[in-house]
Amino acid sequence: METWRAERESVLAESNAGGEGRGSLQEGSRYDPWAIEAKWQRRWEEGRVFEVEADPSKPKYYVLEMLPYPSGTMHMGHMRNYAIGDVVARVKRMRGFNVLHPMGWDAFGLPAENAAIKNHTHPRTWTNNNIAEFQRTLRRFGFSYDWRREISTCEPEYYRWNQWFFLRMLERGLAYRKKSRVNWCPKCCTVLANEQVINGYCWRHEDTLVEVRELEQWFLKTTAYAEQLIDDLKLLEGSWPDRVITMQRNWIGKSIGARVKFAVAEVAGAGEIEVFTTRIDTIYGATAIILAPGHPLVGKLLEGSPARGEAEEQLKTMRLASVKAEDLETAEKVGFFTGRYATNPFSGEKIPIWVGNFVLMEYGTGAIMAVPAHDERDFEFCRKYGLPVRVVVQPTNGEALSGETMTAPFDEHENGTLVNSGPYNGLPVDDAIDAMAAHATAKGFGKRETTYRLKDWGISRQRYWGTPIPVVYCEKDGIVAVPDKNLPVILPADVALTGEGGSPLAATPEFVNTTCPKCGGPARRETDTMDTFVDSSWYFYRYCDPHNDQAAFDSGKVGYWFPIDQYIGGITHAILHLLYSRFWCKVMRDLGLVTHSEPIARLFTQGMVLKGGTAMSKSKGNIVGAIDMAEKYGADTGRLYMLFANQPEKDLEWSEDSIEGAWRFVNKVYRLVERHAAVLRDVDARAVADLAGATEKERKLLRKTHETLRRVTQDFDVRWHFNSAIALIMELHNEIYAAEPLSEGVRPEVRKEVLELLTLMLAPMTPHLAEELWEMLGHTGGLWIVKWPAFNAELAKEVEVEIVVQVNGRVRGKLVVAAGLSEAGVVSKALADPAVAHHLNGKEVVKRIVVPDKLVNLVVK
Repeated sequence: METWRAERESVLAESNAGGEGRGSLQEGSRYDPWAIEAKWQRRWEEGRVFEVEADPSKPKYYVLEMLPYPSGTMHMGHMRNYAIGDVVARVKRMRGFNVLHPMGWDAFGLPAENAAIKNHTHPRTWTNNNIAEFQRTLRRFGFSYDWRREISTCEPEYYRWNQWFFLRMLERGLAYRKKSRVNWCPKCCTVLANEQVINGYCWRHEDTLVEVRELEQWFLKTTAYAEQLIDDLKLLEGSWPDRVITMQRNWIGKSIGARVKFAVAEVAGAGEIEVFTTRIDTIYGATAIILAPGHPLVGKLLEGSPARGEAEEQLKTMRLASVKAEDLETAEKVGFFTGRYATNPFSGEKIPIWVGNFVLMEYGTGAIMAVPAHDERDFEFCRKYGLPVRVVVQPTNGEALSGETMTAPFDEHENGTLVNSGPYNGLPVDDAIDAMAAHATAKGFGKRETTYRLKDWGISRQRYWGTPIPVVYCEKDGIVAVPDKNLPVILPADVALTGEGGSPLAATPEFVNTTCPKCGGPARRETDTMDTFVDSSWYFYRYCDPHNDQAAFDSGKVGYWFPIDQYIGGITHAILHLLYSRFWCKVMRDLGLVTHSEPIARLFTQGMVLKGGTAMSKSKGNIVGAIDMAEKYGADTGRLYMLFANQPEKDLEWSEDSIEGAWRFVNKVYRLVERHAAVLRDVDARAVADLAGATEKERKLLRKTHETLRRVTQDFDVRWHFNSAIALIMELHNEIYAAEPLSEGVRPEVRKEVLELLTLMLAPMTPHLAEELWEMLGHTGGLWIVKWPAFNAELAKEVEVEIVVQVNGRVRGKLVVAAGLSEAGVVSKALADPAVAHHLNGKEVVKRIVVPDKLVNLVVK
């Protein structure tokens, strides 16, 4: 910090000396962002400028950035998200909207617990210290939050309502407990997500093999809303990124097909293997059944099998190196033959039963029929292990396929006719699917079925720093819900944290031992805590009514503010967070708490801030601290750079040279306005609609200013091209600067109008600087009461435009002409252009196609 203070003083000294360095003010005036920013932040706070209440008489706008997880130091990668949201909030306020723009903290979670253990402190202390630092950073950048609405998910006032929602779901059968297969670290004594298993080992303990166990876990029944979740995606089309909608649709994974039973041959008590297939028409081409490594029949099939010894070793290896769903397309297919067979219920053929690493227990039935001639993954697997490839669907048009010679599967659905399929030969695929599904149903070995890739949400976590699950276990009454009147179930403060040995709550007798709310007898509390996605699935509702101690929120207040008009966050949250939020909203709707079905009207996913080609991250050692940048350059310079470096949806590479450029620009703007402020303070600015009496200098400045205002307004309202808006403002500044001295040929009222509009256009992006300039220009009220300016349509017309000239549709030249030039005038200039004339070469022009102010196409013989 002392280094930045010293540099700051050096910059200011250089500025006063009129040097040409980074802080040069040339005329000797001084831009001191640190003093200016502190001044206006104090005024905003004292004036409670950004505090807002529901007001049905005003149009509302709810803009929200995804709440941060408070860990480590806020870096400039974080700042991009919040800078984008703040521009939107400020523009919407200036456009007359009642803007809700809150902030809070996603404060529970295993990383905080691990950090607390490592640093010998309590997770609450660790978390609250980080929150204080995060808040200091956000305030330092002047983001326009209503801080009265701040929430922290680790506070009982918040997580009480997590528990209340859980109980409502428990009453409706949407929360339930069951045994499930989980990744278990015997050293952490906790469940691990698939992403936390690295090559079969725990991500925290590289020497500890992860086990697959069956544990009693709590689940929320997201599958009860699977159909609604996929159907309601159509409500979001055009308002959410197409990529996110596609990711959610694929994650939910609706499949319409049939469930078919293959009887296991010659293994007593093995029963049947069920598979789900969307292509029952290809069942005569099944040359193997492939089971997931975790399929419950695998052990039974290996009993007494001649392949047992080798198979069990392969099975162990396969389970340790389990393939994740997202890696299925690229992972190497590995498998082994169990030595057993199953009977195809249609053909009666016995086909081998294999185990394959690319079949996942959590999807479908954990078993597939391999039809290599008509499925890419099956083809790759069967070719590798020498299993037969049998064509049962030939293309309706084209050469006949041969299983021996084909190099890729034929998986087209629409263009196929069945062959080698007994009584179904000659049927088109769709007709065969209907007939074969009906036959399976009639014979009792199959049925039509719709399945979803989506699975119920497992929320149990064997850790301390999370929401306690509000149930107790009684020997007499079983699972008993904690009554609402006893909420919240408080997370105890005095708990031994070691990171090993199971849930810390389970080793805390004062927490575990309780009485049954139903019979009054001895009972023990649930010691698992909730997944932190629970906290973030509904937090944005609490912002509407953050201090309510009688309910999660007042439905009337939520009815005014919802849905969220604009949500901003990273693409990494496209699946779980956003899907769980949509699920939670539908549950609340069915509880009668809200009337809408989707919580987020519009979604924007910003690009990442990279340094050295990778996203900023403390673990990668490539972060640029946000506070450091504010101390070095001022917050407005940091904001401007983040918005200017690239379009907001695209990644940007951090550049110290570029932020220096942003610093120089804000200095230049300050100097420009400061130079004229004293003279213009008491001048009444007015638009000069009639340019008849204006000087050429005034005419040029006013046209450029209003044209810039028109285009910047469009960039804010329509496209969110903040980078191009800033570029336009920079062009305007340069034109004003080039017109100096403005005192010659430019009346004071015109000067003031131009400088005021320049200031207002900058206000959403560099708010501290803009407030200071506005005051310098003689205004006593802050910019928070100023409306976004309207451009003069006549003045905003483009004076000149660039016209593309084509000959027979190929670009042959470009013209700069007066905007609005007639078709005849455009054609005349195009014909006279030497570059175009060269391509005409005396040929007859038979047609002229003119798009006004855009293009002319000359069609020649």
